[in-house]
Amino acid sequence: MARIAIDPVTRIEGHLRVEVQIEKGRVVDAWSSSTMFRGMEIVLRGRDPRDAWVFAQRICGVCTTVHALASVRAVEDALGIQIPDNARLMRNIIAGMQYIQDHVIHFYHLHALDWVDIVSALAADPVKTAELNQSISDWPRATPAYFKGVKDRIQKFVDSGQLGLFANAYWGHPAYALPPEANLMAVAHYLEALEWQKDVIKLHAILGGKNPHPQTYLVGGMAAPVDPNAQQSINTLRIAQLKALAAEASAFVSQVYLPDILAIAGFYKEWAGLGAGVGNYLSYGDFPAAKNSNVASYWLPRGVIFNKNIDQKPAPVSHEKVSEYVAHSWYRYADGDQNPLHPWSGETTPNYTGPQPPYEWLNTDSKYSWLKTPRYDDAPMEVGPLSRMLIGYASGQQRTQELINGVLGQLGVGPAALFSTLGRTAARAVETALVAEQLPGWIDELGANMASGQLTIHNSEKWSPATWPAEAEGWGAVEAPRGSLGHWVRIKDGKIQNYQAVVPTTWNGSPRDARDVRGPYEAALIDTPVADPDQPIEILRTVHSFDPCMACSVHLVDARGVEMTRIKVQ
Repeated sequence: MARIAIDPVTRIEGHLRVEVQIEKGRVVDAWSSSTMFRGMEIVLRGRDPRDAWVFAQRICGVCTTVHALASVRAVEDALGIQIPDNARLMRNIIAGMQYIQDHVIHFYHLHALDWVDIVSALAADPVKTAELNQSISDWPRATPAYFKGVKDRIQKFVDSGQLGLFANAYWGHPAYALPPEANLMAVAHYLEALEWQKDVIKLHAILGGKNPHPQTYLVGGMAAPVDPNAQQSINTLRIAQLKALAAEASAFVSQVYLPDILAIAGFYKEWAGLGAGVGNYLSYGDFPAAKNSNVASYWLPRGVIFNKNIDQKPAPVSHEKVSEYVAHSWYRYADGDQNPLHPWSGETTPNYTGPQPPYEWLNTDSKYSWLKTPRYDDAPMEVGPLSRMLIGYASGQQRTQELINGVLGQLGVGPAALFSTLGRTAARAVETALVAEQLPGWIDELGANMASGQLTIHNSEKWSPATWPAEAEGWGAVEAPRGSLGHWVRIKDGKIQNYQAVVPTTWNGSPRDARDVRGPYEAALIDTPVADPDQPIEILRTVHSFDPCMACSVHLVDARGVEMTRIKVQ
């Protein structure tokens, strides 16, 4: 029996440590530990709730806009504010492009190298690579000359000896299964995606002022004016630019990303039986289609699935059933660490009791992570693209069912394959294709509103604290690309009394609860085959399939007030 630690797990946002116990070549136990602490919830106390979104989106440098959106929704819920239709549409459009860019970046730049052997691409025939690409897509760049140029770039890169982030990868590992031509095709698209994502995210600059950290969110709506006759507003020219960027995004998704997923998955079908996890799935739903933002209008439906049951309609969601344990987390609760707290009553009190570095192993019998342990109705939940697609599928959404059934059919597997590492990765691509189809419709709606003279972007009715109750509480739910995100706020005398964020990676990467029930990462790693404990690429495949974001999940502050670093601008 061998115990190994991967620390840090790279190609993620933040700092994650995974320890696993291996017996007879398979994982028999696993522990997921976030090794970084952040305290944005503490920073928000005592502040004006209308400013919370500016701070909250600094929880992460990647998942920025989703925290801004969750924050304004939480305050709007607390104060009973309804936003104008143009604000709803702008928020949908920004979030939609965030999905598309984030999912593509995740696959090519964070996850693909678990399946793609870059060094093997040097043995590829560019002519055969072009034939392979043309057999799965009509992407215009797929020519022998193009792939020869990519191969030459890879050779020059390898010959330089300056491999950078690729230097310590597991090239040549026996778990790699792609032929050289498929590897070369994937590497070419890896490079293309770097340029593509830089272009399409300009949509955020148009509607949000910048990316990351868009600047146009407001409690009550948005701050981006809509006026066909004003140069500095969202006008007809800007609508045309938004549509062009949406078309560019859609083309890459349909002609490159989704075909690549299907091609690569065909060589790894055994992963349709690995990495299932806890079998419970949660989605708060998102993308409201009605002016009043009613949950029933959400394009991505809200629901809960227990025990992999997709044969019946998902159960409704009540945020009051959400709670967080700290039994195995480096925090303490005033009334003891064995009982969970709902976020409105949540506490963020650091209590590090772990080993001092350098250390070999965590004390996993005690506290071992900076992540809390969320539970829904006291059950662990997986959140993210797979959860959303399963809930959409079980809810009877026709287009979702069509795309999922099409992918399953092409791979020659049944619905049970969705509950796996491969299913999680494929679901993200399916969702990206669905969002890419929806995005132009939201842009058209915004343009139609503008053309009809409907230009309101903000509801200022309850903007003044003088109109607020003495005490109020609210929650804001967002389906971030990585999964279900909730912000809970308590307001007293016009200031934030308490603020808690329960984020996707807190759900997925959580340590055990007070009953020692594993979180989704830990459960998904059980029974994973590991060919070489010194090169555990199989473990990375499943962990990366969740797209971890540790910065979000342990929301930097030194509790002692010690200066950590000082930056001087010349």
